[in-house]
Amino acid sequence: MLTIGLTGGIGSGKSTVAKIFEILGIPVFNADLEAKKLMEANMDIRTAVQAAFGAETYADGKLNRSILSAKVFSNPYLLSKLNAIVHPITIAHSNTWANSRQSPYVVKEAALIFEAGSGVNLQYVVGVYAPKALRIHRVMQRDQFTQEQVAERMNRQINEEIKMKLCDYVLVNDEQQLLIPQVLQLHETFLKLALK
Repeated sequence: MLTIGLTGGIGSGKSTVAKIFEILGIPVFNADLEAKKLMEANMDIRTAVQAAFGAETYADGKLNRSILSAKVFSNPYLLSKLNAIVHPITIAHSNTWANSRQSPYVVKEAALIFEAGSGVNLQYVVGVYAPKALRIHRVMQRDQFTQEQVAERMNRQINEEIKMKLCDYVLVNDEQQLLIPQVLQLHETFLKLALK
């Protein structure tokens, strides 16, 4: 079975692409969503997060996201420390998930495929590209963020142009080119590759 990575910067439209793959019957692993679940369900993560960031990061068995966010998101060192705790367990979980699927290929959606080092278990990586101004506009509309808040999140990811050069395939989601035909063409490509 092929394992395909799906990545792109905030506001690029990777979740939209993931939904199209799901409609086509392809299993999709959402790394960001699964990491959030694991941060509450996995005792190794909970223990390590509390040791690194304080017991107050959990209350009544639930992650206190506002306290943890306040500690890590303005401090690159602490953010990388958190990622070093969460990413390896999430990657291992995604590998177990992929091995339990019956499909010609599966898709792992993650904003930080290259940053987290999770690309090593993937046969191909698909990037979703959108111009920066459009991405900022989308996130401001979707999440009610200010332009500064969006820029802060973008700065935590590698440069979009570099990220796209690291990808095997790039889908353009600029509201000028149709997205669905691009995904359908990739779907056919992956089905053929899975048969080899």
